[in-house]
Amino acid sequence: MDFVYLGIVIFLFALSVFDLYVGVSNDAVNFLGSAIGAKVARFKTILMIAAVGIFVGATTSDGMMDIARHGIFRPEFFSFEELMCIFLAVVASDVILMDIFNTLGMPTSTTVSMVFELLGGSTALALVKMLHDSSLTYAGLINTEKAFSVILAIFMSVAIAFVFGLFVQWLARVVFTFHYTKHLKYTIGIFGGLSVTAIAYFLLVKGFGSASFMTDEVKAWIASHTGEILVGFLIGFTVLMQVLHWCKVNVFRLIVLFGTFSLAMAFAGNDLVNFIGVLLAGYSSFLDFSAHPGANPSTFMMGSLNGPADTPFYFLVAAGLVMTVALVTSKKAQNVVKTSVDLSRQTAGNEMFGSSRFARRLVRSVLNSNEFIVEHTPKPVKRWIDSRFNQDEAIIPNGAAFDLVRASVNLVLAGLLIVVGTSLKLPLSTTYVAFMVGMGSSLADRAWGRESAVFRVTGVISVIGGWFMTAGAAFFLCFIVTLFVHFGGLVAMVLLMVVVVCMLIRNNRSYKKRMAAVQEDEIFTALAQTNDKDESWALLNKHISRYQSRMVKYIADAYRQTTDGLITEDVKILRRTLNSLDDERKNWKVIRRKELVGLRKIDPLQAVEKDTWFHLACNSCEQCLYCLKRMCEPCLEHVDNNFNPMPAEYVEEFKPIREQVEQLMREVSGMIETSNYENALQVRQFGDEMKTKLSQLRKVQQERIRKGDMDNLKIEYLYMSTLQETQEIIGHIRHWVRACRRFQQEKGIVTVL
Repeated sequence: MDFVYLGIVIFLFALSVFDLYVGVSNDAVNFLGSAIGAKVARFKTILMIAAVGIFVGATTSDGMMDIARHGIFRPEFFSFEELMCIFLAVVASDVILMDIFNTLGMPTSTTVSMVFELLGGSTALALVKMLHDSSLTYAGLINTEKAFSVILAIFMSVAIAFVFGLFVQWLARVVFTFHYTKHLKYTIGIFGGLSVTAIAYFLLVKGFGSASFMTDEVKAWIASHTGEILVGFLIGFTVLMQVLHWCKVNVFRLIVLFGTFSLAMAFAGNDLVNFIGVLLAGYSSFLDFSAHPGANPSTFMMGSLNGPADTPFYFLVAAGLVMTVALVTSKKAQNVVKTSVDLSRQTAGNEMFGSSRFARRLVRSVLNSNEFIVEHTPKPVKRWIDSRFNQDEAIIPNGAAFDLVRASVNLVLAGLLIVVGTSLKLPLSTTYVAFMVGMGSSLADRAWGRESAVFRVTGVISVIGGWFMTAGAAFFLCFIVTLFVHFGGLVAMVLLMVVVVCMLIRNNRSYKKRMAAVQEDEIFTALAQTNDKDESWALLNKHISRYQSRMVKYIADAYRQTTDGLITEDVKILRRTLNSLDDERKNWKVIRRKELVGLRKIDPLQAVEKDTWFHLACNSCEQCLYCLKRMCEPCLEHVDNNFNPMPAEYVEEFKPIREQVEQLMREVSGMIETSNYENALQVRQFGDEMKTKLSQLRKVQQERIRKGDMDNLKIEYLYMSTLQETQEIIGHIRHWVRACRRFQQEKGIVTVL
């Protein structure tokens, strides 16, 4: 059986390398988001600073490995065989869970999944042992006190990070205002000194102070001189920051870069246990078991895991190298504009989430509370606070999501909270802390306006809900997998490893397909980032032309599919078209919201003139979608119920009209896309002619209905309805052309006809 356990250890090694690479790729936004969101430096510069931080953090994270060894369960009551079942189930459950959440597009956390998987697996075997031995108790087998403290620390970090982010950012904004360059004379030295001192203290004293290569003498000296070190840091860095400011050095930029380093280091030091903690615990167990030849794996107890983790330094170095390479080379790590940046953007942008009832009620309650506070605040105090939060003075670099003040607060606070948790041997989630600090600071900065608050609150609730789902899913999934491996024996172990490998391959292939299918809206990204009004107009016009043209093409395709489904009695085409229309209406609302953001970024006088034509164009598009749905629903019901088909006479009569409708839509689509409206008058006249033909056909059909067979009455009325909706679509298309032409003509793009 020894070779089986050796195979499990090798499997754990291979999976840990994969987890290291993927984990850094997925979580890079946690420590890169603020620096990139504020455009503090070139991307490569930020990346290299973070890479150094990751390497240093990985090589100094030895203490956190105790969580996987004895932080959740009491190893002296578990045999080698039982613990290997748990470790194998944990890594397998982790891969399965990540695959499920990635498929659903739900956010998750490696820290929460690891802790709750260990808890679920150990709970499963604890219950089995308790059934066989009534003297055993759950509290005796599971380290409930430590497990509770770990779980509490993870979820308390959500509230703590949010509150600290809100409070500290509010103070920072009151001190510096949005026009922070006017208020740096002496405050920047103090702010910079406090920020760098805090980071340096926790990195050098708490971080390096517990590193495996530090001697006991050095550790004792650091512990006995903590006060002197703090005072020296505060005085030295305050003076240094003030001098650098006098030398025209951007101190905020230095703080953000130093904060990026610290957060990357904290990420590596805190999250390394998520990727290799179980591996090292399994490897240590295997070495202990192998050192006792002839030992029975089912009776050999693993009390040796109660000792402190003595991770070989070369393991930490190797892990640091893998994480560094992953950060530098991974394409996923280089695409760091993630949910947290979008939800914390100072200006309006693409709102990724919709509106939920809970979010609407919460926003309404907060607004009512805020109005009560404002009413009872003295007017001089209110005016002074409002003057400190004047967003019209905001200094946000072109393309940035927020300014350097907020980026500094985000990084300093997140890094400190995570390093404090690491020093206390509590695996705080870097995802939770970094995300919630960013949400708190954005709320303090009044980045959540009335028109965006409900969407961003929905986003925050969705993310937090995903975290709780991760905890429950990790616990129960690992619980089941552990029982499967325990009772299934060797066959179950081999089968589980095969399933995990297959899922890894499938997940990698599906990710590549998903990434190939995703087309980033580069035009809107550039529009949201620019502050130049002329450039904003050019990008807005391009964005609207592109999507309006695409919508006309889509309407033409949906019209063809609907009529084809009716003529050929193809229920699948009709059902697919109806579902597509519902999805397209939702997508159109998102696109319209983006374009409204663009309207706010152009010249206000010009925006007033554009607004009417923009909404007329949007209304024409929506009405066309409504017409198609009103046409498709009765067609689907008719065909699905196997009612009488459309007579051949009607089909031959209708097909020429349908061809002309599609021709009209193709011309309109090309006209909008190229902004060339030279033939707009002819197109509108062609539409009038078609409307006349359709009116004549409707009169003919009315006469048929009056004289027709009652058995064919359903198809008679359905054909009449199809003609009527077609006529409505043509009318809306004509208005659409006029609105788009008038929208684009103000900047001389087209000539008024």
